[in-house]
Amino acid sequence: MCGVVGIVAQEHVNQTLYDALLLLQHRGQDAAGMATCDDQRFALHKENGLVRDAFRTRDMRSLPGTIGIAQVRYPTAGAYDNEAEAQPFYVNAPFGIMLAHNGNLTNWRELQTEIYQKDRRHINTQSDSEVLLNIFANALNECTSTQPTIEAVFSAVTQIHSRLKGSYAVVALIAGFGLVAFRDPFGIRPLIMGRSKDNKTHIVASESVAIEGVGHQVTRDISPGEAVCITLDGQVHARQCAAHSNLTPCLFEYVYLARPDSTMNGVSVYAARAQMGQTLARRIAAEIRSGEIDVVMPIPDSSRPAAIECASALNLKYREGFIKNRYIGRTFIMPGQAVRTKSVRQKLNPIGAEFAGKSVLLIDDSIVRGTTSREIIQMARAAGARRVIFASAAPPVRYSNVYGIDMPTRHELIAHGRSIEQICHELTADQLVFQDQVDLENILKGINPKLNTFEASCFDGNYITGDVSPDYLHWLEQAKNARS
Repeated sequence: MCGVVGIVAQEHVNQTLYDALLLLQHRGQDAAGMATCDDQRFALHKENGLVRDAFRTRDMRSLPGTIGIAQVRYPTAGAYDNEAEAQPFYVNAPFGIMLAHNGNLTNWRELQTEIYQKDRRHINTQSDSEVLLNIFANALNECTSTQPTIEAVFSAVTQIHSRLKGSYAVVALIAGFGLVAFRDPFGIRPLIMGRSKDNKTHIVASESVAIEGVGHQVTRDISPGEAVCITLDGQVHARQCAAHSNLTPCLFEYVYLARPDSTMNGVSVYAARAQMGQTLARRIAAEIRSGEIDVVMPIPDSSRPAAIECASALNLKYREGFIKNRYIGRTFIMPGQAVRTKSVRQKLNPIGAEFAGKSVLLIDDSIVRGTTSREIIQMARAAGARRVIFASAAPPVRYSNVYGIDMPTRHELIAHGRSIEQICHELTADQLVFQDQVDLENILKGINPKLNTFEASCFDGNYITGDVSPDYLHWLEQAKNARS
């Protein structure tokens, strides 16, 4: 999970890119980078840390140009703390290309070998995004004779679709040409287009909030397998470049990853989360006797819409029992178990009077490793709660996600190989309720009837790209352990 943005305008884009990155900060906290192009010359700055820390005034002054891309990084491949693996990446041939990527290639190791042996290209990091860049550069070189053209770019994207496996939402700059954006044939990760009211600025971003938050209008989602070229003069060209495509967005985007004020694939994230609370309420009513719950509380912030609707459906009081320190990052995407455990206590503080002597229903968006949930339950008990019932607006996360969410180790997942009763015992909750996956999918289908299938591997273990084997999952777990 990363956040990417690309802009073509008639004025300098560095400030707008910066503002858009701030709106995508929730998608990655490890590094931030920006590349701009002024005529034929690229400028690049990238650094570990949050957006506000990575860019200073002198950095912004060194990034002129009317076209640019940027990214906030959440590493799923390579090293967490290696600044060289921050994006965008650059390759000088053909023409000069900068590229930023959200997602994860499942066949990047094989491609890395092919690139060296067949394409005679060198990869300097362990990032799958650098592999993707070189695959694209090589394809563009083969499809171009002299200068880059619209047809050559579309042909190159068509070619790489046949080589890449996994998820990828990409923005790239080609010197002297413009901006290219494309999405994998399943559309696993989001990518959305927008423009200014005067049609002089065009923007592509991971979420609609990054488009609307900088004062522009959303036009549409980029389709699975589609490529979009925006030339330096602002002309927009689009073409379906995949032989077969089927919109299969990631379910976890709607549960946790995206901001609630975003709309992706025709689905309002806020509306989806609110309806998750309604369907969750039906399961709670079926599994927990009436009168056993005094109050409903959210684990702020992403579970709040579900908790409000759940309390309303159950005709129970809704209270804010935890106050969040907004200067602590999202614990799920923090590297290292020790860091995550420590930050839970720093991030949330209970209001004792709201817990004292009560049977509380705590609602969270999901339960992944269980570290955060266990700490929160213990905090509620310490604050005086008589009973703690825990509910998840998502189904149990039982399997690794290999498409851009950092869940590579199955044994880190508290639900893997455990029954609901066993999970409840591990969490130290009095009772535990999960969302049903069918209900979750039906919520999204109800909001956008064009959605038929979803990437839900972390819930059901079904890997839609068809290339994820037990050996691959074992290698991924070993790589994760080596990085920890």
